[in-house]
Amino acid sequence: MPLTLVATAAFGLESVVAREILALGYESRALRPGWLSFEGDESAVARANLWLRASDRVLLQLASFPAADFDALFDGARAVAWEHFLPRNARVPVRGRSVRSALASVPACQSIVKKAIVERLKAAYKLERLPEDGPAFPVEVALLKDEAILVLDTTGAGLHKRGYRLESGEAPLKETLAAGLILLSHWNRDRPFLDPFCGAGTLAIEAALIGRNRAPGRDRSFAAESWPFVATGIWKRAREEVRDLEKPALPEPLEASDCDEKVLALARRSASKASVAGDIRFTRQSFSEVSSDREYGCLITNPPYGSRIGEEQEVREVYRAMPGVFRKLPTWSFFILTARRDFEKVAGQNADRRRKLFNGDVECTYFQFLGPRPGRKEGPKQAFGGVDSRAERQAEIFANRLRKRAHHLRKWPTKRATDVYRLYDRDIKEVPLALDRYGDSLLLIPSSDPLESRTRGEHEDWLDLMARTASQTLGVSLENVFIQGRTREQRLLQVTENGLQYEVRFTGGREVGLDPALRLLRQRLEDEASGKRVLILGPGALTLGLAAASGGARSTTQVDPEESSSGWAKRNLALNGIALDSHRFVRSEVDTFLRSDRGTYDLAAIEAPSLDGHVSLLSLLALRMEPSGAVYLVTRAPRPKLDAEALSEWSVEDVTAGSLPEDFRSRKIHRIWRLASRITERGELISR
Repeated sequence: MPLTLVATAAFGLESVVAREILALGYESRALRPGWLSFEGDESAVARANLWLRASDRVLLQLASFPAADFDALFDGARAVAWEHFLPRNARVPVRGRSVRSALASVPACQSIVKKAIVERLKAAYKLERLPEDGPAFPVEVALLKDEAILVLDTTGAGLHKRGYRLESGEAPLKETLAAGLILLSHWNRDRPFLDPFCGAGTLAIEAALIGRNRAPGRDRSFAAESWPFVATGIWKRAREEVRDLEKPALPEPLEASDCDEKVLALARRSASKASVAGDIRFTRQSFSEVSSDREYGCLITNPPYGSRIGEEQEVREVYRAMPGVFRKLPTWSFFILTARRDFEKVAGQNADRRRKLFNGDVECTYFQFLGPRPGRKEGPKQAFGGVDSRAERQAEIFANRLRKRAHHLRKWPTKRATDVYRLYDRDIKEVPLALDRYGDSLLLIPSSDPLESRTRGEHEDWLDLMARTASQTLGVSLENVFIQGRTREQRLLQVTENGLQYEVRFTGGREVGLDPALRLLRQRLEDEASGKRVLILGPGALTLGLAAASGGARSTTQVDPEESSSGWAKRNLALNGIALDSHRFVRSEVDTFLRSDRGTYDLAAIEAPSLDGHVSLLSLLALRMEPSGAVYLVTRAPRPKLDAEALSEWSVEDVTAGSLPEDFRSRKIHRIWRLASRITERGELISR
């Protein structure tokens, strides 16, 4: 018997379901949004339910007619030959929906359709009352713009109910959507697969089912299996086809990882229930650890969206890290479903394709970054990262400049007892970075405003190229070249400046422990500190404490809120044979310390990230300084403005020009003021 069937699909997956229907041998057409109509016989009911992966339901369309009022709806419903499909004892639940129709009351529409069906069946079977104690025949009445469609639901529980999910994770991805994401990608069973945020494992499990050509409905039952007009033999033959077309195990296991062992345990149980446990390797690891030595793979994932309170910053950092991780997979393609509308901006790269989808009721976008495909000589370049011929030319220019600079500064370690200095300071516009030497190590400092229009992944590969160039040009092991901003395992080094030994730490962060830009200020403090009580405020100024102590300071007090700072400062004193007796280390915020401290000082240094609140802070500091005392104020804030008029306690002198080391090309690395106290011994201000 010829039937008109409807496969429903979530928004954005209609084309995927249309391709699935075509693969089953049927032509489909769009009936209305999310509804795809196709013709078939009773076997099509079974095959569609068993095989469709991205569809939500398979419906049997019985009628379509105008229904601008309840009489028209009743008459249209009663005109259907329900007795051809429903036995006399059929249970007939009716559900409905109404969109932009005059009949807006869905319960009323359901009631009228149910009444029409009952009257038709009572007349056809000559019954006074329908028993409704037989198989269920779910009916749906769908109204759109006053057009009614009556359908029977052949599926029962939605097609996403595969039967393998034993429990639901915190934010489960619907199986039909997961299958749709796989089918929208370039993945096939011969390509590597990776999901680094696998959660309950739905994407990997659906990919394994697709790779094995295992029908998603193989292990479940459907409403239409108990319907008399669909012969039992049809379902039997359809299930035999399912078994015959299944493929053997995948050539290589799919990779799925997560940092949460609890959800991984759930994923493993679900994969076992789906009989694909051997096709998936679940691994506990953080996203930063993701890598693969296989080529032409597809990374398909649904990362966290950061919708919960307190997650925003953490999730944003994950998205920012994606180009750095993805560029390590140069031949791969990447497919990312997220609700974050700022994804491309945060990741620093526009997608090749985008598709609007819904994860439940959450509007999402499926971002597709396409890399090269196996066996194709021409095609997309790598999706994330890569360097071009322009970058190679820039590396040559950088190398030539480094050779000249290294030759110019070659005598510094012996003549100046200094092996910490700047080798390159954005000397060439095309190569906007800085490079500092710390003994036998190098610190590459990317510009905060790179001049080239690169994606973030391309910029990271460009930095790698420049790091390799510096390593080869200067004869420094690549292992000893650090890039500021990239986290690495901490390494401690000992370096020399002006004859003093300093311990510096490299972690990839911004704090190394010794800023070569303050070399002349440290020398100035060493020259002025003899016999004085010295106060050092703020973490960036702590190396000034060693310089003051080396210069014969009577005492030093070093204030920093970080617990580790005092230990670091003490080790530096010990490195240079300076006893700790007259040196004090205080863990405190600067303003808190100044409000509670009762000591007096002859010389002080403070580094302020910004000059916000500097007037009140310096007023507090003035109360702690001797009448002849002086303070050095250092800031790296852009365009800093010191309110000298409001600092009545101080005589202010800008000493920046004399504090800029000759190895620094930039003249805007910092601003330094020397503030001389104008308070007399009687507590009065010296007249201007």
